[in-house]
Amino acid sequence: QVQLVESGGGLVQPGGSLRLSCTASGIIFRIYTMGWYRQAPGKQRELVAIIFSGGSTTYADSVKGRFTISRDNAKYTVYLEMNSLKPDDTAVYYCNAAFGTTMYWGQGTQVTVSS
Repeated sequence: QVQLVESGGGLVQPGGSLRLSCTASGIIFRIYTMGWYRQAPGKQRELVAIIFSGGSTTYADSVKGRFTISRDNAKYTVYLEMNSLKPDDTAVYYCNAAFGTTMYWGQGTQVTVSS
C-alpha cells in the first residue's frame, strides 16, 4: 500500500519560515519524481516545486528564490523549505509522487501565513 505522509505545516507570520516533509512508503522512492503542490481556497491546485530522480528541480515563478525542494532517498523523504513566506502562500500543501503514468498524493498539510 502506497502512503505519502506530509508534516510540518502550521501558522507562521509573514516573513517567517517553515519546512514541510513528506515521507513515502510502498514505492521505489529513488525512481519517482517528487513534487509539492498547493491549493488555496477557491483556487485550482498548482505546482509549487518538483525534484526529479536525478536531483534536478523546477519551481513555480511565485516561489523562486524563496522555496527549496530537496530529497533524501535513504529516508524516502522529500522536503520543502519555505522562507520569506507571504499571505499568498496560504494553502493546503500536497506531496506528489510520479513515475510514468502512475501518480500518488498525500493527504495535505495546511500552511497559513498571517499576522
